[in-house]
Amino acid sequence: MTVAEQPPSESYVDTDLSADLAAAALDLARRFHDGATLWVLSPQWEPHAHHVAVEFVHPVIMGKRALPSVALVEPDPVAQARVACQPGDLLLAVASADQPAVVDAMRRAPAWGALTLWIGSGPRPPAGAANHILWVDSDDPMVPATGRFVLMYHLLWELTHVCFEHPGLLKPPAEDVCVTCSDEGRLGEVMLEPADGQALVRTADGEEWVDVSLIGDVASNDLVLVHAGAALSRLTEEVNR
Repeated sequence: MTVAEQPPSESYVDTDLSADLAAAALDLARRFHDGATLWVLSPQWEPHAHHVAVEFVHPVIMGKRALPSVALVEPDPVAQARVACQPGDLLLAVASADQPAVVDAMRRAPAWGALTLWIGSGPRPPAGAANHILWVDSDDPMVPATGRFVLMYHLLWELTHVCFEHPGLLKPPAEDVCVTCSDEGRLGEVMLEPADGQALVRTADGEEWVDVSLIGDVASNDLVLVHAGAALSRLTEEVNR
């Protein structure tokens, strides 16, 4: 069923999706306020990546801010996102829940320090697959071509600018940390294979040398959980890049 054929009684954006969009827009506004760049990927539907980037970087309303946004459209979007993302940035995907490159990028983004958003339809990604999952609960394969995705990221753009009008909202909430050592568990991506039990690992805080002796052999691009300067476990990867 296309948007044109959709019954008038069916809302394009239901109550749950409205709440998800509002929460995502607040996080976007906070990150943009702190200098973030929005990186966008859509391997299945590349025009969506370009459209989102243009939507944010090109203000169509007088007085609105141009927000830095770039479409990632290289053949290997994960490698491109790895190089592009800096701590504090945003990574938005428009894709189905089973798109391999997006699944991999969403898993790795916390190690890059990027907040993630995932727009799609059909079967949902698992809970926690992205910081914000903005989903159309429909099995219609034509949803990506009907304009509903476009409506979602247009609303996301507009709500982000609404948040800018309320500066008190832009202060980020306090984060929980370990009360014993003041160091939270962090996702890390191994950059260099270890030497003498230490591996160079990238986390949201930057690059650091981490003791990996507790988990044995590690390889470049492995994802590990870092706490108090040590890698406590290796994350099982569905997609190994």
